[in-house]
Amino acid sequence: MKPADDTDTTAQSAEADLTFIGLMAMYDPPRPGVKEAVSVCKKAGIRVVMITGDYQLTALSIARQVGIISSDDAMVITGMELTEMPDVKLKESLVKKEVVFARVNPEHKLRVVNAFKELGNIVAVTGDGVNDAPALKRADIGVAMGLRGTDVAKEAAEMVLIDDNFASIVAAIEEGRAVFENIKKFITYIFAHLVPETVPYIFYVLLKIPLPITAMQILAIDLGTETIPALALGVEKPEPGIMELPPRPKNKGIIDKIVLFRGYIFLGLSNAVVVMAAYYLVLLCGGWRPGMQLEPNDISFTNPLHLKAATIIFVGIVVMQIANVFSCRSEKYSVFKIGFFNNRLILLGIVFELIFTAVLIYVPFFQKTFNTIGLGWKDWGILFALMIVIFFLEELRKNLSRILLTKVK
Repeated sequence: MKPADDTDTTAQSAEADLTFIGLMAMYDPPRPGVKEAVSVCKKAGIRVVMITGDYQLTALSIARQVGIISSDDAMVITGMELTEMPDVKLKESLVKKEVVFARVNPEHKLRVVNAFKELGNIVAVTGDGVNDAPALKRADIGVAMGLRGTDVAKEAAEMVLIDDNFASIVAAIEEGRAVFENIKKFITYIFAHLVPETVPYIFYVLLKIPLPITAMQILAIDLGTETIPALALGVEKPEPGIMELPPRPKNKGIIDKIVLFRGYIFLGLSNAVVVMAAYYLVLLCGGWRPGMQLEPNDISFTNPLHLKAATIIFVGIVVMQIANVFSCRSEKYSVFKIGFFNNRLILLGIVFELIFTAVLIYVPFFQKTFNTIGLGWKDWGILFALMIVIFFLEELRKNLSRILLTKVK
């Protein structure tokens, strides 16, 4: 090519008389696992939107490769188009179509975030540069890159990815859902044994029966036997299909109607019925009749029959906790599907509470302190039989709930 006079150089003349030597292209492929992560997001009701500074065809191609875009009529909105686009039309586009934003600047990214929030969405935004800070701050959850992210982006974000991997966000969502559900399981389990601790006192006041349970026995349950099983529910693995459920509403709390029903009404009252039935069975078989006062009185816990009846209540609540902890491992799935032995802490908790209870009712020193008496194998057998009844009642409830839910769908 002949050198040209700078004064005569134009865009056309600068590219004249050239010889083609070769062509070079660069390709930055999506990371492994991103496509699968995007697919999981869609099943979980989470919408993924690409906002990039790349050329629109490049952005659309990558979005199709990872599954962000699946329809043929997907819309690509450039930064220039977004500048001239009214807010109403932008929101319509976000609602009606799959959208990719290309050739955008930080103001555009912030505007898209605002539009999504005004539509009532919970918005998470990823970013790594200083210019991403406003969008990260405005989002409900800002996610900064830990490896290549700037300090400004990390300070503006609520979460920092140490591996800069989109799949880690999806894993965090799954873990968050599991934690939320585990807290509900924990609360349901606690509620389930509060009712059988309360009902005996109500019966004592209203029906003038011998005092069924002492304060020390209740403390032994609350501070001793229930602790490890309750903590074990907090480390349950995510349930099957947890990432196929839609996101819960913003105003939905941990304690909802289902938790109250299962904890207080279904499991709680069921436990109360069986332990009170065992209590009355012991008294009636021992010769007691309604209205009769046990010698020397109904609150001294010196009468052997009274001691045995109170011990039955105490041990009965503990044994029912075994059924409760397995039942509370899932709100809708059978424990036979989840597995009995894949949470070793629950098994450890059950062993501990049974040993702890045995010490309180068989060691003479603790018998005097906790007003208990040793039980025979027949008594234990009755309580464990009632426990199995409670367990299968909850399994039946879960099965009926699944059938009704399937019919509704």
